[in-house]
Amino acid sequence: MRDTRLSDLREQVCWLNRALPQHGLVVMHSGNASGYDRRSGRLVIKPSGMDYSQITPPDLVEVDVDSGCVIDGHLRPSVDLPHHLYLYRHFRDVEFIIHTHSNYATAFAACHRPIPLVLTAIADEFGGEVPCAPYVSNEGDAIGRAIVAHRTQAPAILLANHGVFAWGNSAPAALKAATMVEDVAKTVWLALQIGQPAAIPESEARKWYDRYQHNYGQSTNAPPKNRAA
Repeated sequence: MRDTRLSDLREQVCWLNRALPQHGLVVMHSGNASGYDRRSGRLVIKPSGMDYSQITPPDLVEVDVDSGCVIDGHLRPSVDLPHHLYLYRHFRDVEFIIHTHSNYATAFAACHRPIPLVLTAIADEFGGEVPCAPYVSNEGDAIGRAIVAHRTQAPAILLANHGVFAWGNSAPAALKAATMVEDVAKTVWLALQIGQPAAIPESEARKWYDRYQHNYGQSTNAPPKNRAA
């Protein structure tokens, strides 16, 4: 009988993969998403070269993170599996990872340029510029090492000449990070057509980041305030 947690994880990762084309982050077979259950030490990941619209939870490939061996699955895992494995082994706060070649963000990656800190939305979500790691080979642990070496507090990074990796401690958080990278990259690109965007001081970015990360949205712990009669 399959572990309930892993069954739930398959549902979440299936949803996450199918959300990528819906948000315009991937085309055809490019990109992938995975999720990691730390209690069992296993991840589930998109099969290699499979249409997103056809993915079902049983199609996902289950892999032991320590050994890298496939535990359950009738299809081959994504060719990016080694990068996901490396990141889960080194990012203790991450449970979901997305890889895309979304257009505007990847355009910055093609130029070996970070997405600069020129929008309050960038400060809110990423706390600073979205970094760009240098070009590395796709063999072995090279991509994973580059991401770890150049990671900042931002839940995403560009890979020179390649694309985007984004992550989170939940499937919606990872999807939000990947979607926001593309959204701010598009806005910055548009601004560059007008002129040179003005940078936000790091001290200001810290204030925006702190407010957004700690005071934005609805707290599930605080009772609602009484409304005026």
